[in-house]
Amino acid sequence: MDFLNSRHYNYKSADENEMPDAEFLSQYNKELDEAEAQIDAGDFLTQDEVKKFFVEKRNRISGS
Repeated sequence: MDFLNSRHYNYKSADENEMPDAEFLSQYNKELDEAEAQIDAGDFLTQDEVKKFFVEKRNRISGS
């Protein structure tokens, strides 16, 4: 939920022929492990909950 509320999406793109550096891969794997641990702990939203979040947010913005 924090990710959705933050609206901060930090994507990194790279040249297809460029190998990612070791630091990037290490951080990426760490984040995957953390996400998997959160899911295993039941700390996640279903797709329906995410859709509902955006519908409610849109309604608040539009004043409906």
